[in-house]
Amino acid sequence: MTLSDEQLDRYARHIVLRDIGGPGQARLLDSHVLLIGAGGIGCPAMQYLAAAGVGTISAVDDDAVSLSNLQRQVLFGDAQIGQAKVEAAKAAVARLNPDVIFNAINERITADSSATLLDKVDVVIDGSDNFATRLTVNDLCLAARVPLVSAAIGQFHGQIGTFTGWQANAPCYRCFVGDAHDPDDCDDCATQGVLGAMCGLMGSFAAMEAIRMLTGFGDNAKGKLHIVDGLKPAMRTINLPKDSDCRSCRNNN
Repeated sequence: MTLSDEQLDRYARHIVLRDIGGPGQARLLDSHVLLIGAGGIGCPAMQYLAAAGVGTISAVDDDAVSLSNLQRQVLFGDAQIGQAKVEAAKAAVARLNPDVIFNAINERITADSSATLLDKVDVVIDGSDNFATRLTVNDLCLAARVPLVSAAIGQFHGQIGTFTGWQANAPCYRCFVGDAHDPDDCDDCATQGVLGAMCGLMGSFAAMEAIRMLTGFGDNAKGKLHIVDGLKPAMRTINLPKDSDCRSCRNNN
């Protein structure tokens, strides 16, 4: 792909980075990222993916914007209350970068969701709020062999990992959380609360990890879990093992 003069100017700060450069920026423009959820994690992730010039962004969410979302879902304002989140996000991304094609998918991911959602997708970012959805997304990514960046937040804490479980010695998301829990049981920010800025931090981190997978800059992130404690503040990184008994990996290797 040849970059236009306008694109050379728009993405100049990426192009001068030795680990991205012109070829890396061209890959971003030719890439497709799918976001699961257009909420606290999805909103900042979309902002930075769009600004980075990711050529196609798709977002799946069946929710509408509410007043209580505005404390952390920074793509939206009072004028968008009541609108479908994916449609409001599409309008916001169009304002940010006309290079980006945005697919608004106003539905909820379930076990019955079609694998065609991942057609021609290069990376998935999951910012959903329950284990059932996260595990469904994990299985879809494994079957399609698409890298999964999974991010989660709660109160003053966040975690993020990149999963490529079809690869040898690389865990999937189910290797991490297992099956010994209620898949619908997750902390609810409506009752537990969440720091809005933590959503911004983890959403931006998710965008960075997706860009890492697309361009190959820095260290390989597969199998690493980054845990952020906003109260201290501090971050630690642990290496996750592959579970030899994981039914998701076993079915997709």
